[in-house]
Amino acid sequence: MRVLGIDPGLERLGWGVIDKTGSKLTPVAFGVLQTPRVELPSRLRLIEESLQELMGAHQPDCVATERLLFSVNKTTAMDVAKALGVVLLVTARTHLPWREYSPPEVKRAVVGNGAADKKQVQFMVTKLLGLEKPPRPDDVADALAIAICHSMQLPAVVSG
Repeated sequence: MRVLGIDPGLERLGWGVIDKTGSKLTPVAFGVLQTPRVELPSRLRLIEESLQELMGAHQPDCVATERLLFSVNKTTAMDVAKALGVVLLVTARTHLPWREYSPPEVKRAVVGNGAADKKQVQFMVTKLLGLEKPPRPDDVADALAIAICHSMQLPAVVSG
């Protein structure tokens, strides 16, 4: 099963693709989509085009995102929500199953503690995926953590 994890954002959108075979997790690709400081509709179009390209290249079986929580900065939260809307639109167009997880759910699944800090999440993502170094920036580590969290909800199907 191939999982695409997404940490939504307008300026930076982290993404990570992992494969789950049995109980083994394998990193496929990961990175960050960065949008230039242009008008909002253009930024959203760039996110849409990049995600379509990404999904076409990696052919995920499902998509998982982080559930947005209201932040102190409501303007930033609204912009992130708009970017998430684009993610959901692209996901719907590809007919992929989608699931979202709150930050504490992701931390609990990856670290075992829903109140874990960013360094603990990065450490466990690195360890669980057998990476040489922690993925950077934080958006990428978060996206991989979301993919790991979702993969743990999936049955351990062995491909043959």
